[in-house]
Amino acid sequence: MSGETAAEDRGVREYAVDLALYALSAGFALFTATSSTLLPHRAWGAIAVWAYAGASLAVVAQLIAYHRNRLKSGRIALTWITWVAAAVVPLVVQAVQRAGGRVDRAQEEVLVVERMGERLLHDGTPYLSRDAIAALPLDERLMGYSPYQPGMAVFGLPRAIFGDFWWTDARVWFAVVTAAALIMAVRMLRESPWSVRALQAVTVLPICALTLATGGDDIPVLALCLLALACAATDRYGWAGLAVGAAAACKLFALPVVAVLIVLAIVTQRAGRLAPGAIALPVLVLIPPFLVNRDAFLENVIRFPLGHGLVKSPAQSPFPGYLIAEHLPAGRLVALGLLVAVAIAITVRIFLRPPRTAAAAAMICGWGLLAAILLMPTTRFGYLLYPVAFLVWGLALRPAHSNPTGFSAPADDTALYRL
Repeated sequence: MSGETAAEDRGVREYAVDLALYALSAGFALFTATSSTLLPHRAWGAIAVWAYAGASLAVVAQLIAYHRNRLKSGRIALTWITWVAAAVVPLVVQAVQRAGGRVDRAQEEVLVVERMGERLLHDGTPYLSRDAIAALPLDERLMGYSPYQPGMAVFGLPRAIFGDFWWTDARVWFAVVTAAALIMAVRMLRESPWSVRALQAVTVLPICALTLATGGDDIPVLALCLLALACAATDRYGWAGLAVGAAAACKLFALPVVAVLIVLAIVTQRAGRLAPGAIALPVLVLIPPFLVNRDAFLENVIRFPLGHGLVKSPAQSPFPGYLIAEHLPAGRLVALGLLVAVAIAITVRIFLRPPRTAAAAAMICGWGLLAAILLMPTTRFGYLLYPVAFLVWGLALRPAHSNPTGFSAPADDTALYRL
């Protein structure tokens, strides 16, 4: 087979995968619109099905054009357009309807984040104490918990400061941060043949688009982690530290990424550039809640997710950890023991064979988080968006030639702008 024929076959396969992705996503959106018991999800599906159907038709047109002139173009543009149509448009529609009085146009996490912003603004801490939660009516105690890092409260500040408008909806600001982070990250991946697939893995996959449109708090955290990996791959370790530090300041899910990137930075002798942002930001956001009420932080962020709060977490997807915790004697302790054992095994592996590239770091994060999600006693199906994205980005971040840190910087880049 000649090189030209092989290249043509690869191009056809790329479009075929795109078509399958968008067509299957359209089917998922249609099923969600007609069958979901969650009203925000049904509203998302009713709009997203048309976005994915349109993207499927666009891929067919691209494939026809490719057969005629052998030119590949527009795949990444179509990905961005589909993300806007399948995630951002439903988000804005729901935000507008919610501002107009609809109470079924946001998942609970949106309300939790916005209340965190209100408490931070007025009380100096985004958390209620255990006693304050116990004083709430039984059916309101779950919403009294805020199981996120203090930085997440920033997304709730617009509504706390300016009031109930569509643009103060926390999801709007989740989308703004996500878009900014991904635009920068994808620009750094432009030399990779996996750049389109990497972008699709964090935008147009239904698990990502649905999450952003209806809840959204995981998406900016994931996008900041991916930006950190892309920065590390292009030897911008200072910016990588700031990006992953911001993610860890919002959600504990980012802490394993911080740890892996610190090991990578030590191996590549970049720790002095990465560590300040990666460590300082998560620590700094703890100062206000610790000064006001340290135990309230522990109750919300540590005890509640581990199942020791006043109410039970609704995160109960039927993964092995949840099934073990629910159906075996002392099951919760068994599940936590397995989780600790896996964490120790991954730690030992990292120290014996530390990552030397951002691609290797992304793969460790992906497989590690997948194991954690499967073994956690309380987890959600939607958390799978993290390992899926990390594993695909691990392919996109594979080093070029012999560069030990990943891709070479773009030709128009200057070291003056690096940290």
